[in-house]
Amino acid sequence: MGFVRLWQHRTTMGLARAVDHYENFPVASLLCPPQWRGAVVALYRLARWADDVADEGEHSPAQRLALLQRLRAAVQGQAAEPAEDAPWGTRLRDWQAARQRHGLPVQPLLDLLDAFEQDVRWTAQGRRMADEAELLDYCRRSAHPVGRLMLHLAGVHEPQALAESDAICTALQLINCLQDLGVDEARGRRYLPDAWLRRYGLEPQQPLAAHGATALTPVVRLGCARARALLAQGWALPRRVGGRLGWELRLVLQGGLGVLQRVEALGGRVLVQRPRLRGADAPRLLWHAFWHRAPAVRDDPVC
Repeated sequence: MGFVRLWQHRTTMGLARAVDHYENFPVASLLCPPQWRGAVVALYRLARWADDVADEGEHSPAQRLALLQRLRAAVQGQAAEPAEDAPWGTRLRDWQAARQRHGLPVQPLLDLLDAFEQDVRWTAQGRRMADEAELLDYCRRSAHPVGRLMLHLAGVHEPQALAESDAICTALQLINCLQDLGVDEARGRRYLPDAWLRRYGLEPQQPLAAHGATALTPVVRLGCARARALLAQGWALPRRVGGRLGWELRLVLQGGLGVLQRVEALGGRVLVQRPRLRGADAPRLLWHAFWHRAPAVRDDPVC
């Protein structure tokens, strides 16, 4: 599960183009400047393919890692096979063309691949996130790259803007981890840090379902509090960037906040009920995007 699952979107809200999977937030939407759409879609298609290698299908962990490492070598220009024989088809060629056209850095894509590889290795080993620091490091590689590449397309390089983008991307990744709690647990993958579970007297070695929804609720709401605070840290970015990208970011923030509110309301029941945005949410999100009021932040979750 990468931030890719948050960033791209076969929207049910009428705000974005159709792509291959349902996601929460828009990719290459009507608000995205047309000159960037090819680059955004190229990155999406390549990252989505890699994310699916890490998560979907019947491959063994060794096969998943081998495919991801072959892609890493190709991204670095070290492929040992002809491009036309590669399993990612034209995706890498389209990304390379977009990279050359816009001067995109390669390291963010390598960071994404590193996060996908970690997903495969840790799932195979039964490893979990020990603490919040490990979770944030994962977000740095699985989420930050997308925001930074979008800012690069916009020609925005100021440190404050990059820090705000990182905060937003980490928040969206945390929201996705909570939203997909049951899906990931079924895959043998968990992003709730062991330290969060122990904070509320839960045993990390047990399946989450063994604790029950009531016991899990304060853990989920702790994650929501962290995500809400990070969204607030990045809330000024749309106005700082301005233009069409600024409006795109407003909608991304409102989409994230909308899912976050539903996760908070469900609490531990999110383990068996995945919240999502629907077409009926579009008018409300557009209204709130227009006013763009920062979310209230609490020092501690209400449990």
